Amino acid sequence: MTMNAFLTSFFFLQLAATPTPGEPESKSLIDIILGSSTSGLIVMTVLLLLSIVAVYIIIERYLTLTRAAQVDHNFMNSIRASVESGNLQAAKALCQSVDAPMARMVEKGLDRIGKPLDDINKAIENVGNLELLKLEKNLSTLASISGIAPMIGLLGTVIGLIISFQDMASATTITPQVLSNGIYHALTATAMGLLVSIIAMAGFNLLVTNLDKVIFKMENTAVQFMDLLQEPSR
Repeated sequence: MTMNAFLTSFFFLQLAATPTPGEPESKSLIDIILGSSTSGLIVMTVLLLLSIVAVYIIIERYLTLTRAAQVDHNFMNSIRASVESGNLQAAKALCQSVDAPMARMVEKGLDRIGKPLDDINKAIENVGNLELLKLEKNLSTLASISGIAPMIGLLGTVIGLIISFQDMASATTITPQVLSNGIYHALTATAMGLLVSIIAMAGFNLLVTNLDKVIFKMENTAVQFMDLLQEPSR
C-alpha cells in the first residue's frame, strides 16, 4: 500500500467516525434512567431497592449456609468416644462449642439419653426442623423478588409507552427521534426488571444447592448418632 492510499483510507475512516450534524448522541444507562418520567423513576427506584435486598439476602444466606456446613469431620468421632466412655458432659460441651445445626441436634439427643429411642429420634427431628426453618430464612423473599421484578419492569414499560403515545397524540409533528426516545425510556424498565430477576434467581438456585448440602449433613449426623445409641444393644 502506497503512502497516498494509506492517507486516503485514514481520511475516510475518520470521516465515517465523525458524527454528522444533528445525529443524536449516545446516552449511558444512567442518563436514560434519569431522563425518564416520574413514573419511570418510581419504577426504577423500586427495582433498585429490590436489587439491594436481593444482593443482601444472597450474601447473608450464603455466609450463613457456609458456616452451617463447616463441621469438623472428627466431630462425630469425638462424640462417639465421649459417649462410649460415659462422659456425656464432655460430649455436650463439644456440641456447645460448635455453632452448627448438626451440633445442636446431637446436643438435644444427648439430653434425651436414657429415654426410648423413638423419643430421642423425635427430639432430634424437631430440632432439625427448627434449624431448617432458620436456614431457609428469606429464601422465599428472594424467590418472590425473582418473580415480581420482571412484572414491575413490564409495568414501567407499559406506563412509559402510554405516556409516550399521549405525548405523540398531542404533538403537532411526530419525528422518529420523538418516537424512539419514548420507547427506549420505556424498555429500560423491562431490562432493569429482567436484570434484577436474573440476579435473584441465580442467587436463589445457588442458596438452595448449598442448603441441600447442609440438609444432607444434618440427616447423616442424625443417622450416625442414632446408630451410636443402638450399638451397645447389638
